[in-house]
Amino acid sequence: MDGMSLLTITVLAVFVGFEVVSKVSSTLHTPLMSGANAIHGIILVGAIIVAGQATDPWVLAVALLAVVLATANLVGGFVVTDRMLHMFHARKGTARAAAGDKAADK
Repeated sequence: MDGMSLLTITVLAVFVGFEVVSKVSSTLHTPLMSGANAIHGIILVGAIIVAGQATDPWVLAVALLAVVLATANLVGGFVVTDRMLHMFHARKGTARAAAGDKAADK
């Protein structure tokens, strides 16, 4: 494929990905992030395999860059998922007050 075709496919993939992810409701973002983390784990393994089999210095440099970027993306995805999961935890004081209000209503 020539460079223009690859650029066209990349731009279209970015637009389609943005439209798909922007339409996801907020309750589904955590499972979506978990799926994305699994995909990035596969990309990381592939980049490590390519780096291990590289004979050309340029291929090795690009593969090592891919390993670094995939690792950063994977770790960042887990950090974001962890922060999102903490948003759904009830605060201890609020949960106790709500439980006390329910007990008082009975």
